[in-house]
Amino acid sequence: MKASELKSKTGQELREELSALLREQFNLRMQKGINPDGIRPNQISNVRRNIARVKTMMSANRRSEQS
Repeated sequence: MKASELKSKTGQELREELSALLREQFNLRMQKGINPDGIRPNQISNVRRNIARVKTMMSANRRSEQS
């Protein structure tokens, strides 16, 4: 997921994306608990980075709306 893709999304779309990413993160954690060799180590890191990107864009949108 690229920052340019996130910039074009509305607040509702960002919330939906965040929800999907949090679900994916939860599912990866459960898979890791059941079968540690079943997932690639970088999958969890990538999801965490994408969550941070979405939250950053949501925060930036809030700041721009306030000013």
